[in-house]
Amino acid sequence: MTPLNLPEPIAAYFAADRQKNAEAVARCFTAHAVVKDEGHTHSGTDAIKAWKAAASTKYTYTTEPFALQQDDGHQVVTSQVEGNFPGSPVDLRYRFRLERGLIASLEITV
Repeated sequence: MTPLNLPEPIAAYFAADRQKNAEAVARCFTAHAVVKDEGHTHSGTDAIKAWKAAASTKYTYTTEPFALQQDDGHQVVTSQVEGNFPGSPVDLRYRFRLERGLIASLEITV
């Protein structure tokens, strides 16, 4: 399988997520970024850091991106996520909007 050539902020996001490093995940985002996941919206880097820390505490999981598409100004990464959560394993879609070398928005859906 050929490795994906992810844009730098997205590659950094997945690398930090693999390390379960909420601080490093938050640094991938703009100050006013928005994350939508599991029916909740997290605005700003403090909220994003808290979201990622809670998810990393609540679940043990791995994520393996395997597809990248462009869609209306967004980068859409499909990743297999496997762990101790209901419905595992699942392919999730990560819809990123980049701005000035950082992530401005992220929506995670099934």
